[in-house]
Amino acid sequence: MSERAAPFYCPYCGDEDLRPNETGHGAWECASCNRAFQLKFLGLLTRGVQRNDVEGDRT
Repeated sequence: MSERAAPFYCPYCGDEDLRPNETGHGAWECASCNRAFQLKFLGLLTRGVQRNDVEGDRT
């Protein structure tokens, strides 16, 4: 099993200087904007993936 992926940038300021936060699993802190946030996987959507195979513009 692989490790969970880490965020690449802060969702508030876009900076990449992120560190794990001590509050728990999925919690991160941004050294640039001094914000803490938590990521959580909610699950898969029931509608699944939909493809759009339409070629060109239909008017």
